[in-house]
Amino acid sequence: MRKVVRPIVCLTVVLLAACAPKTAPLPVVTSPRFPEFVAPIVPAAMAGMPAAVAHARGWTFLQAGDLRSAAREFSIAVKTTPAFYPAEIGLGYVELADRDTKGALEYFDRVLVQQPTDPSALVGRGEALLALDNQADALAAFEAAVAVDPSLTEIGRRVEVLKFRIAGQRLADARAAAGAGRVDEAIAAYTAAIESSPDSAFLYRELAGVERQRGDAAAALAHYRTAVDLDPSDVGSLTGIGELLEAGGDFEGAEKAYGDALAIEPSPDLEGRIESVRAKAELARLPAEYRAIGEAPQITRGELAALIGVRLAPLLQPAQSVDAEPITDARSDWAAPWILAVARAGVMEPFANHAFQPRAAVRRIDLAQATERLLTRIAALQPGQAKGWENARVQFADLEPSHLAYPAASAATVSGVLAAGADGRFEPSRIVSGPEATDAIARLEALAGLTPPGKAQQ
Repeated sequence: MRKVVRPIVCLTVVLLAACAPKTAPLPVVTSPRFPEFVAPIVPAAMAGMPAAVAHARGWTFLQAGDLRSAAREFSIAVKTTPAFYPAEIGLGYVELADRDTKGALEYFDRVLVQQPTDPSALVGRGEALLALDNQADALAAFEAAVAVDPSLTEIGRRVEVLKFRIAGQRLADARAAAGAGRVDEAIAAYTAAIESSPDSAFLYRELAGVERQRGDAAAALAHYRTAVDLDPSDVGSLTGIGELLEAGGDFEGAEKAYGDALAIEPSPDLEGRIESVRAKAELARLPAEYRAIGEAPQITRGELAALIGVRLAPLLQPAQSVDAEPITDARSDWAAPWILAVARAGVMEPFANHAFQPRAAVRRIDLAQATERLLTRIAALQPGQAKGWENARVQFADLEPSHLAYPAASAATVSGVLAAGADGRFEPSRIVSGPEATDAIARLEALAGLTPPGKAQQ
């Protein structure tokens, strides 16, 4: 059998050589014209075919820069053996060298349908896609080639460069979209950037900012936490976590996030945030009735007692009275602890029948009298301040100096805790609202040094 086949093969080669057009002498290539092109590997089963000889000649002509001769040799190989796909790859590289990128892509794609892991075809496809400015798909082709053949170190370096370039472009697109208010577009761009660089904490942080812009707090929180997982020193993400948790009422979690950020990068702003969430946490632990005082259209005696008892507790302690009269109607009231505290301190007294009347509305004159007694306690702690309101005499259009509550109204007005109207009226019988009462208590806090002036608690 062997004696029969060999003459037939030899005859085929002779006939092909006789029929083939005369070609230029095979050049000697000392410096490849296209060193970035990856030579196809001819499978062992095809290595002895006449097509392999033509293919080898074609690659030599290609690297010498003789594209016409290269195309002819590759075409001979394909016509001789249609299944000889390395020559198809060679034709793709000829088209690529001739800058016909679309034509080149057709050759590479045709080969990859049958040989999806051929590294030469994958690299050629990547080169064609790059020329067509399709960086994302080019990157995918190069990555696939390196996965098949790790020895393609130069392609591996190009993969890293492409990743960096693509991530930079996607980041620029994302920031531009976010800046223009195109939130959905920005999120899509950030998501694509993260696919290119999944270990970049700042991408998750910026994406979280866009999610907050869209109003999706849960998604933003998840992205901030991913950023911190990747970079525990990311103060911006820790602060963002604190802000979202604070807005959601998780004051303990917010304090921890702010505290972690403060440990990395101390700042007065973070210290202030921690102080604020602690105050909010304390407020959250108070009864709902207390938290509603600030918005109430009118305040009751029980609510005023609670405001004073919570916010001005240090002013009540030194002056507790052991002779305080019993109160008969406060035991079941939500504000009972504070009612007892202000009554024992003499800041708000029960009526003659031992009833405190916690649900009775507070008038301006009632608030002025409580204010005067609190000012007396402030003066005891800070004598220098009392000069501003002691023995004050203010002329009111609706309150005579002979009125029993006139001294209290004068002290409250001169100290700045309460204000008279533009027409000089004090309006002693007007019902006090929740905002007015909380504002007055805030001013007393400032005078007592319990909070800095202008930093009233909410």
